[in-house]
Amino acid sequence: MSALLPIRMVDRPWGRTSLPAPFVIPAGQRIGEVWFEPQPLLDQLLVKYIFTSEALSVQVHPADDQAPAGQRGKEECWLVLDAEPGARLGIGFDRAHSAEALRAAARDGSIEKLLTWHPVQTGDFFSIPAGTVHAIGAGVALIEVQQNSDITYRLYDYGRPRELHLEAGMAVARCQPYPPTLHRQVPGSGHVVLVDGPLFRLDRLDGPPDAATRARFDGPVLAIPLDGAVRIAGETILPGQCGQAASLDAVEIGGRCLIAQGC
Repeated sequence: MSALLPIRMVDRPWGRTSLPAPFVIPAGQRIGEVWFEPQPLLDQLLVKYIFTSEALSVQVHPADDQAPAGQRGKEECWLVLDAEPGARLGIGFDRAHSAEALRAAARDGSIEKLLTWHPVQTGDFFSIPAGTVHAIGAGVALIEVQQNSDITYRLYDYGRPRELHLEAGMAVARCQPYPPTLHRQVPGSGHVVLVDGPLFRLDRLDGPPDAATRARFDGPVLAIPLDGAVRIAGETILPGQCGQAASLDAVEIGGRCLIAQGC
């Protein structure tokens, strides 16, 4: 079993025609997402890089108990790697709204203006619970860690010719402000617990983990290097890649790295 997860480059209308190293875009494509294909060792999580040149749709995802039978819901989180001047993320609303008001705003496009738009910079971290209405703006590069689910209900898409899912989306949407406790600025160094359940764990490590971290991550893990190299079973995992290991003990961390695990 290789420690290195396969990569899938995903063409998106809001993607980019050039990406930072080490990513190389296939000719004629606009790549918006780089997926690391989940493997059986830890298939409940999906890790992505997201690169935007335009805003994504205004969208929402269901929770596990709201998803179609046999499918997972989609809870996710974002770590901003780079942001152009004026870049922002739309998450939740400035005040509570009725479902009827938001449905009407989605139909006429004014839902974009009702969102709370957060100016962002490198190191911003946001937890996005299922049901949170959100949109990633232009000029952002981030890492997304999420439940391995592709259920997205688009509420508004700036006139792009893609299917909308207004009724399904409004059935699961939280029509209220985004809790400020779910947003933080991650310091440039040190060990930081970012998510601690109930669906997954995510830490930013800066060098080898301590005993408490090893105790928390007691099974298979994903390692996403941010700088420096990671070694797993003799394989080197570099920034722009993602590796899997049977345990955190099998991961040698030489710099800053995200470690993820399903609960």
